[in-house]
Amino acid sequence: MSENTQIVEYFWLARSSTSVAPDLIGCTLVRQFPDGGVIRGTIVETEAYGPGDPACHAYTGLTPRSKVMFGPANTSYVYLIYGMYHCLNVVTDLEGVGSAVLLRALQLEAIPAEFAATPPAKQIRLAAGPGKLCKVLKIDKTLNGLSLGAGQPLRLEHRSPEFQRAIDSGATNIVQTTRIGITKGIDLPWRWYLGNCAAVSKL
Repeated sequence: MSENTQIVEYFWLARSSTSVAPDLIGCTLVRQFPDGGVIRGTIVETEAYGPGDPACHAYTGLTPRSKVMFGPANTSYVYLIYGMYHCLNVVTDLEGVGSAVLLRALQLEAIPAEFAATPPAKQIRLAAGPGKLCKVLKIDKTLNGLSLGAGQPLRLEHRSPEFQRAIDSGATNIVQTTRIGITKGIDLPWRWYLGNCAAVSKL
């Protein structure tokens, strides 16, 4: 973590998911392992889920599965899909509001040793999708409901000054479009991704 890196604060995430989701593009997700190992990746694709959204797990109210979404912002929400793939979300908005941002893809800063034999052309896409992201970072439901921050197994860091300057100057662009892989709320333009990035789940 460089001197200019700042860990994302609770209050920064205590906003609507549709405000947080595009702002998370360019931020860094850090996976800290008990043995001291670390995997870092730039967030390059997100989707927002929130109140009034039929695709949101909190749409029908508080349930054992969705209760984490109603908790404080800056908390992890991890769930299983198709009985085999985990998905990592960041809880947003005020406590009591069911809201979260799905992290769909990362561009890894370095390739973990266990994937060193992966063909170079495929290495850029190791975390190109929510299930692949969780597989590479070894994220499962044991990490559900944890606070994100310093000293935690998962933490978020703000965009680097260089990335922010690229966004401000137009050298890098963030694309907004409809979400994918869902059957409800398909017309809501609540997906964002880094333009011209090979690590995005679908180009």
